[in-house]
Amino acid sequence: MADSESPSPPLSQKKENLAPVSSKIADLNKSKTELLTRIQGLKQDMQEWRSKLDSQVKTYRDELSGLKKTLNVEVEQLRSEFQELRNTLQQQQEDVTASLRNLVISDLPKVEESVKATDVTKEEDNAKESDEPKVKELAKESDEKVN
Repeated sequence: MADSESPSPPLSQKKENLAPVSSKIADLNKSKTELLTRIQGLKQDMQEWRSKLDSQVKTYRDELSGLKKTLNVEVEQLRSEFQELRNTLQQQQEDVTASLRNLVISDLPKVEESVKATDVTKEEDNAKESDEPKVKELAKESDEKVN
């Protein structure tokens, strides 16, 4: 019957085979612990980074919101100032137009008198020009009679 049973390794040999396996298991457990610690550290670093980033984003948003409000106020002020300027210019234009109308109306009789005076002066000049040859002729005749 000894031949039919499979030969089993001696107990000391089994213990020797288990020693390297248990050593490897211990090394793997140690590596696992180191990796878990490292992962935990990376997670914590990422959470801190995310928190800092969120804080910066909030700060920038608040700052941009303040700048936007300031810009809107300034734009409204400029619109108001431009409207006032537009109204002032329009009023000045109306005033100048009214003044010019009044000036034209008040100067119209003077212009008419000036035109009439110019016409009379032209007529006198024309009369003088047409009488000039006659006057010269009479002057010659009177010179001849005197001589």
